[in-house]
Amino acid sequence: MAFRLKLVPTKTNIDFFKWQFVTFGGSVVASIASILAVMILGLNFGIDFKGGTTIRTESTTPVDVAVYRAAVSETGLGEVSITQVFDPSFRADQHVAMLRIAPQEGDEAVTPEVIAAVEAALKAEDPAITFPSVESVGPKVSQELIWKALAAIIAASAGIAFYVWLRFEWQFALGTVAALLHDVLVTVGVFSVFQLKFDLTIVAALLTILGYSVNDTVVIFDRLRENLAKYKTMPLREMMNLTTNETLSRTVMTATTTLLALTALIIFGGDVIRGFVFAMLFGVFIGTYSTLYVAKNIVLMLGVDRSDKAKKDRKPGDHEFANIDA
Repeated sequence: MAFRLKLVPTKTNIDFFKWQFVTFGGSVVASIASILAVMILGLNFGIDFKGGTTIRTESTTPVDVAVYRAAVSETGLGEVSITQVFDPSFRADQHVAMLRIAPQEGDEAVTPEVIAAVEAALKAEDPAITFPSVESVGPKVSQELIWKALAAIIAASAGIAFYVWLRFEWQFALGTVAALLHDVLVTVGVFSVFQLKFDLTIVAALLTILGYSVNDTVVIFDRLRENLAKYKTMPLREMMNLTTNETLSRTVMTATTTLLALTALIIFGGDVIRGFVFAMLFGVFIGTYSTLYVAKNIVLMLGVDRSDKAKKDRKPGDHEFANIDA
């Protein structure tokens, strides 16, 4: 007999609404706290959104931040952010640092002459130093990127809501949007509280989280729609519990396999993609949570029309937009 791994028993009877004031209430509190954190603490914007130039250095000699800062100070650039980068994938003789230089007054961006002067100053202190990458973004471009990133997230959420409304009902669409907003807000809140670097790669992670979360939610909603036609007299709360238990194995298996891949990436993927992978890792966890404890609660509070409207002309399981291709 072939071995089959089961993370969840074949049949479960978990009451996902038993502690709804804690689970759903906690989600509301976390979302509000995230908004307050962003308003009070702000985000640690990367160069994409803040503007300036980032120089990545690499050397076979250990990084001495004080020496680097003293060398750069001689160029007259004022305050320069210098951060040593640690990564388990680095070689024993691989020492990396990141220098962030703000645009000088009157300049749209850090000029090539300034960059050359910084590199020369560091080279004088450490002849073995190299500069694998230099990235520059002007302040006007960075402001445009902020609005475009925000527009991308709003457009993605609106598109998903429209699709779910067509595929199911408006109550399901609102539940999905609430879950998506919860996922984005809490993830951004974590980046604000811990002042993790927030750049375009994190925006890409947020958009990926939206797609992952809605995929899981739609699977449960699709089974719920089938059960609405199958169990016409069962209370909605019991039916939602039944539906979630029926799809729980798939939800847990999908989340677990995704988390395994992301865990490998965050350990061995290197520091360049670590922020993106962390956002994805946390997003998968919070997305699975919102599928189980946020989206369904919204639908339960709004209720679902279970009347016999147009049933004479429809097959069980059909609705106004059932013929639209997914």
